[in-house]
Amino acid sequence: MELINQHTKTIMEGCKLRARDAGLRFEDESLEYIVTNRDLIELSPKVMIPTLYDYWVHDVEVLKEKGKYELYPGNPYETVINTRPAISFYNDNNPDWLNVMIFYHVIGHIDFFQNNLYFRHTWDYDFNGEALSDKRALAKLRSERGRWVDYVIEFARGIDNLVGYYGLLSKIFSAPDSGLSGKMDFYFDIYLQDIAKANINKYIKELERYNASMKDDPVMGEQGFFSLVDQRHPEFGSLFKKHQEAKKQKSRDLLEFIMENSKMLRREENQWMLMVIQIIRKTALFFQPQIRTKIMNEGWASYWHETLYMNDDRIKGHEVDFARVNAGVTAMPRVGLNPYALGMRLFYFLEEMAEKGKVSWEFQHMTDTGRRKDYDAKTGKGKDFIFNVRENFSDFTFIHSFVDQDFVTGNKLFVAGKRLNQQKMVWEYFVKSRSADDYREMLMASLYHPPCIEVDQEKTKDNALYLHHRFEGKPLVAEYIPNTMLGIEYLWGNPVQLETMEVAATPPAPRMPTLPGIPMPQTDAPQPRELKWQRVLYTMKDRKLSRNVL
Repeated sequence: MELINQHTKTIMEGCKLRARDAGLRFEDESLEYIVTNRDLIELSPKVMIPTLYDYWVHDVEVLKEKGKYELYPGNPYETVINTRPAISFYNDNNPDWLNVMIFYHVIGHIDFFQNNLYFRHTWDYDFNGEALSDKRALAKLRSERGRWVDYVIEFARGIDNLVGYYGLLSKIFSAPDSGLSGKMDFYFDIYLQDIAKANINKYIKELERYNASMKDDPVMGEQGFFSLVDQRHPEFGSLFKKHQEAKKQKSRDLLEFIMENSKMLRREENQWMLMVIQIIRKTALFFQPQIRTKIMNEGWASYWHETLYMNDDRIKGHEVDFARVNAGVTAMPRVGLNPYALGMRLFYFLEEMAEKGKVSWEFQHMTDTGRRKDYDAKTGKGKDFIFNVRENFSDFTFIHSFVDQDFVTGNKLFVAGKRLNQQKMVWEYFVKSRSADDYREMLMASLYHPPCIEVDQEKTKDNALYLHHRFEGKPLVAEYIPNTMLGIEYLWGNPVQLETMEVAATPPAPRMPTLPGIPMPQTDAPQPRELKWQRVLYTMKDRKLSRNVL
């Protein structure tokens, strides 16, 4: 692995100038490396972070990828990672015209990393440098503790998808202190609206009374205001006290709660484990936004590599070569999902919609088909709109907000079904639905969505950790529950309980009775069953798992 030569670096710097002229924003410094296929195979399990800690699963993945490559050799065009400075890797046999396309794609990724707000917590430090420090720390621990380091890594990685990513973002983007008392905030923001269910007139009158009270006596006015509130609503004081106590209870993800409350980890001989868990948690938080913006990120990079490449005078004579490569990257499959293709087409669609003013309230509530088709306000704000989307959206909000019937129809998209042709004994795909609702639901089902597992602090008694799965219609994967709970029990140092929902066993649907001499219609279609859910409590104690239906 080595840095690209000066000739290729000059091409990259030229691409940066053209990208900035088009409106992209990114830091000046970047590092580009030439790598072999062997390098890529060894870096892939580490998510392309060369300084990430070593771990036995990484070695297993490397062996698997080497075997796969021998059977199906394939060369990725590029890989870029969100570090300071941004680092990207390229194959050593790319011609200059292909590098122009690839560099534009990489610059699109870097612009996304450094401007999308879901990456905000990654902007202020160099993860590559911290990962190197972490790697050295774990290597030192291995020399002292041996295989126990890998056990702790294994157990922590088993629940690193439950990190409080959105809690971290909420702290970064939390509104500044309004300067008003907590009691006043609780009364107007929560009590009147959610508890007392006051109408708008009541709310305004109370607000005017508060303002008048503070105007008459800026020092004691609030106390006089709430003395009347306590007379009218005797329960207000106790409700506010409970609110304050609940606010003091810091919302923690599972790893953070274990780190702060496990008596086993607090023992002097086990203090080193806290460092290992903290490294796993920090690494998981760093990669959360990349998992949640895959479609947007690849779509944004594809949009810009196509847009900028076609206007670059350095690629004359290679238009056909570009078209062939670009089609392989951004072709929309009839069955399956290509995030490059979907994201790119959605950005093009939004740009056109914004240019014509079709993102306005007026157009969205227009029902006349002819008027919708011919509507064009000529706003000239297409680019501004997609830059705003790039900054503020994730895959979930991107798909939920913008995949509508116009997009599905315009791109001839559909939901495919699969059935067995019993005569030819082959699987057949068919158009199941062209509805935007069905297509959006299919996309949503493909997105990353880890389970929500919360610590129930009220039920965490007698040193037993009580976990509650906030059920969202999908059960936990049963085969992972024993090993995961075994790891949690080890880190916690005491029994662990998990309350969740599972499908109750239901008898098969009764067959239609047959009558002598009367032929009945034959069908091989299975009769649908109505799912019934039941609450289940798993308990891991002394490395033995038990299950009880609640």
